[in-house]
Amino acid sequence: FDIYRKVPKDLTQPTYTGAIISICCCLFILFLFLSELTGFITTEVVNELYVDDPDKDSGGKIDVSLNISLPNLHCELVGLDIQDEMGRHEVGHIDNSMKIPLNNGAGCRFEGQFSINKVPGNFHVSTHSATAQPQNPDMTHVIHKLSFGDTLQVQNVHGAFNALGGADRLTSNPLASHDYILKIVPTVYEDMSGKQQYSYQYTVANKEYVAYSHTGRIIPAIWFRYDLSPITVKYTERRQPLYRFITTICAIIGGTFTVAGILDSCIFTASEAWKKIQLGKMH
Repeated sequence: FDIYRKVPKDLTQPTYTGAIISICCCLFILFLFLSELTGFITTEVVNELYVDDPDKDSGGKIDVSLNISLPNLHCELVGLDIQDEMGRHEVGHIDNSMKIPLNNGAGCRFEGQFSINKVPGNFHVSTHSATAQPQNPDMTHVIHKLSFGDTLQVQNVHGAFNALGGADRLTSNPLASHDYILKIVPTVYEDMSGKQQYSYQYTVANKEYVAYSHTGRIIPAIWFRYDLSPITVKYTERRQPLYRFITTICAIIGGTFTVAGILDSCIFTASEAWKKIQLGKMH
């Protein structure tokens, strides 16, 4: 029943060519083994698309983080307003927000965390909540951060989670309004342990304009108008299964030894034939 029959050592013949091929074969196997081992240890992130609301436990809310600087507008004039299609209309939102004076009080940096409903709507930075409206409010600004949901600290995932980060409108018309049209895409990240994080990517288009009505120029504002995509992107962290790694290693070792054996046999046969030809020429 032994399919691995042994050949007596005195019936085999070692050659220098066989030794060279054996050494090269072992080095090649070692190289492929280390390459596969690196691939097995390293995790990969795969993505898929589906139609669903991934974070059903959020109560229909999305957390928003906004950090924006207005270097030419006093902090007492800066406010955040939120409204959406569910009837929400909040002027001068102040919860979890902070205003930091800039340029000796001439400007303001607004940092805030708030939530929005999962319906189309907008939030805007304006002077609407101020007790007295300025004559010429300067809405030039720099957006440091605008993100939705959890912050993903993952190197393998590249997406537009902070697409407006670094947007500089300091050279714009001070009296102009700014419209940022956002298309928000729900994103789920699942790590090796099965823990999920819920974030949101978004694309953005913007326009700048000075608005007028029959009563005169309309007070400018910085608008963020958003809508949600029904498509969810899911990133899943995976590692190559152990059985696939073992199968690959067996294929590497067996295939390399087989090919090397064929190569050695061909070289040995050709060498013996050449020796016989040389002996024939001598006789």
